[in-house]
Parts: sequence; C-alpha cells; structure tokens
Amino acid sequence: MPTARNVEVFTAGCPVCDDTVQLVQRLACDACEVDVLDMNDEAVARRAADLGIRSVPAVVVDGTLTGRCTGGGVTEEALRAEGVGQPV
Repeated sequence: MPTARNVEVFTAGCPVCDDTVQLVQRLACDACEVDVLDMNDEAVARRAADLGIRSVPAVVVDGTLTGRCTGGGVTEEALRAEGVGQPV
C-alpha cells in the first residue's frame, strides 16, 4: 500500500499556474509528495500529452488527471475531493 500521495502540478509559469502551485502546496499534508512540472521541458510536455492534459494548470493525483480540476479550473474543493491534503 502506498505511503504517500503523489501530486503533480503541470504549469507554464503563468500567474494562474503560480496560484495553483501555491494552493496545492498549502493543502498538501505529510502524506503528499508535490512535484511542480514545467511544460516548457520537452519530457514534461510529452508526459502531459500521455496523460491527456490539454491546458494548464493541471493537477495529477497518483498518476490520474483530476477530472474535477479541468474546465472550471483548480479549486480547493476539487483538490480535497481528489484526496490532496488527506492521509493515504
């Protein structure tokens, strides 16, 4: 059983992305490993494409693109619904 929740934040360095990174980092608990990934890196862009990411900021929790964090944007409620900030 995993001991940590892996949270990946895909960004492009824009102000909205920066706000999302800050939100995720604020909500993260000891059971969350947060990685901030820059879409300007080709390897990150390829991984994003493989995950189906079409816009940023995007949040992936434990390898799955969070459906609640697309379209309407990333919110605290959506992140909490995906388990961010909660022990595994």
